[in-house]
Amino acid sequence: MQTRKKYIFLTFLASWLLLFLFGGDQLRRFSLFSGRKAEARRNWPRWTDRSLLKSFADPEELQRDGDPSLLSPRERRAARLSVYRSSRCRMETCFDFSRCEKHGFKVFTYPQERGQPVSETYGKILRSIERSRYHTASPEEACLFVLSIDTLDRDHLSGQYVRNVDEKIRSFPLWNGGRNHLIFNLYSGTWPDYAGDLGFDIGQAILAKASFDTESFRPGFDISIPLFSKDHPQRGGDRGWLYQDSVPPKKKYLLVFKGKRYLTGIGSGTRNALHHIHNGKDIISLTTCKHGKDWEKHKDTRCDKDNIDYERFDYQELLHNSTFCIVPRGRRLGSFRFLEALQAACIPVLLSDGWELPFAEAIDWGKAAVVGSERLLLQIPSAVRCIHPERVLAFQQQTQFLWDAYFSSVDKIVHTTLEIIKDRLSPHRSRSRFLWNALPGGLLVLPDFSTHLGDFPFYYLQHGYSPSRKFTAFIRAVSQAGSLSQPILRLIQAVSGSQYCAQIVVLWSCEKPPPPSGKWPQTTVPLTIIQGRRRLSDRFFPFEAIQTDAVLSLDEDTSLSTSEVNFAFLVWRSFPERIVGFPTLSHFWDPEQGRWGYTSRWTNELSIVLTAAAFYHRYYHSLFTEYLPAGLRELVDGLAACEDILMNVLVAAVTKLPPIKVTQRKQHKEAVAQQAECRDGAAGTPPPGQRSPSAPHSAPAKAKGTAGSRRFSQRQDCLNQLADWFGSMPLVSSQLRLDPVLFKDQVSVLRKKYPSLEK
Repeated sequence: MQTRKKYIFLTFLASWLLLFLFGGDQLRRFSLFSGRKAEARRNWPRWTDRSLLKSFADPEELQRDGDPSLLSPRERRAARLSVYRSSRCRMETCFDFSRCEKHGFKVFTYPQERGQPVSETYGKILRSIERSRYHTASPEEACLFVLSIDTLDRDHLSGQYVRNVDEKIRSFPLWNGGRNHLIFNLYSGTWPDYAGDLGFDIGQAILAKASFDTESFRPGFDISIPLFSKDHPQRGGDRGWLYQDSVPPKKKYLLVFKGKRYLTGIGSGTRNALHHIHNGKDIISLTTCKHGKDWEKHKDTRCDKDNIDYERFDYQELLHNSTFCIVPRGRRLGSFRFLEALQAACIPVLLSDGWELPFAEAIDWGKAAVVGSERLLLQIPSAVRCIHPERVLAFQQQTQFLWDAYFSSVDKIVHTTLEIIKDRLSPHRSRSRFLWNALPGGLLVLPDFSTHLGDFPFYYLQHGYSPSRKFTAFIRAVSQAGSLSQPILRLIQAVSGSQYCAQIVVLWSCEKPPPPSGKWPQTTVPLTIIQGRRRLSDRFFPFEAIQTDAVLSLDEDTSLSTSEVNFAFLVWRSFPERIVGFPTLSHFWDPEQGRWGYTSRWTNELSIVLTAAAFYHRYYHSLFTEYLPAGLRELVDGLAACEDILMNVLVAAVTKLPPIKVTQRKQHKEAVAQQAECRDGAAGTPPPGQRSPSAPHSAPAKAKGTAGSRRFSQRQDCLNQLADWFGSMPLVSSQLRLDPVLFKDQVSVLRKKYPSLEK
């Protein structure tokens, strides 16, 4: 045992001696080297050191110490981020969530100051907010604030540049260092570098900015928006060139570009190199030097020929006849060309390194655009040729969806910005990335309704869901209190006899109470009575009593048989995103009067299914009440025959599809609203002291005339006011009617499933 300890001690002692003799010097060198290395890290090398560059340059040619271009990469990045002093802002650190808890997501716009100029574009942005469902006139209710000062153009050489913004915003009592504020900007910086400086301290405000640089962008806080022109429509907007689910014809060109070629300055490098990929056949790259006042002073040998070739092609013709469109950076990272290519179904090929793409937090641009590198420009032609035709078609269809859903108007751009911020407030109840990138789009899918795809009418086929096998009959009653009319009694019996009926809900729309339970007919399904507020918009309120996916909307004087109800419900289950019903109308453009008209005559076309007898998904109740602005619901309450038209317009705007008409036994005749029966405040009549909204482009109904003519005039007024609100006419015409198999065929009645429909 003693011998073993002796050997261990000798081995340990020998190891220390060897380490000291052979490794000590190396350890001292390493310590000295690491000390020098640490010193080198602390001091970035100064390339003016003559000992380093003595043999390569004369001392007078070397740059002087203190030159800003000699900053380290970390220092250069810090200089860029100093533009936004709160560069580390996140929603959790620079946003007061408590302001949004009591009244929800409400937006307050500062009142316009007298003598304060506002550009046309910023005026559109403010109007988009004020017309939306988010707006509030009370700052105490607001969750988010938007300045009335025009901050869109922060190029101090521009005529729309607003000076002394810092002093003005600091004088606002609500500013609070920018907390819970949203600032819009399209142009920042000026010649020659066009940096992101806005010329004032945004503090802790959220910045919605075009041409956003990824290095100054604050993820999860700022929002990148597209660059759009002052002519961009307020609402509506033109549709994309490629219709939904259609296959475009084979394009003449593969890849095109037509635009200005900057001879000097930032952005000139990429555009100057575009001529290298031009082959004059399927790749067209045209540039002109005619840009700026002194372009002739800087023109090169290519300019004269480029200018001649430039005039040979029409820009719009190239856009619509090419599969891919090059979207290079301009002086700033963004370009008008981006939205132009989207609308034309020309797949954007982006050459703008460091650009934070618009709404990239929500939109998957990998499905609609090719993101290239400015340094690898010459590889672009071969890269796009390798894309499979099926994927090209998917790209083209996605460009049209994105254009129509988020970019076709100022309203949609502003609302998308607000909805992204709203989703950040409740991450557990926000839209998934799938909902933002699939029809009908994030703006039309309300997370407050549900976050499960199977609860919406749009995703059944894609994900294998199916709507519920039962429906809720929702009857709007306006009968005199104390008695029930015979039509409603027959209607309740017919509907309750359907094997698919889960319950019947009656909306009692008179001020007087409904009849006692003993007066109502006995049914095999639950019968619920709801006291309404005597507003026509109540019939589309999302009542908790409605639990089934399908809603059968009925007027009390509607005449339907059980067979008609059963057949219509089975048709609806095949088309759950549409309105399926019986009585129809069609709209048309009257060129003589310059307005929209409608007709209830039986023709070969239809575009409206009256909700007096129609199936639709209950989600449309939530859209009607929560998505539409209050002004449209007031319009419905002010006009006695407008609510069903608005519901049809809403569903058509969401789906881009027409309603479906099914077989009915008798021709439906529009009944005059029984307002006389509901005394002490008729349904559809504005409350005392409240005026209905006036139609901007329609004549008022004549004071004299029959109730039917007044109803017709009100429907026409409603149709035109809705077209003005939406910026276009969303209704889609159809020539389709669905009948049961063997309907009207000369075969035995025993072979027919719905023989009673032919009586």
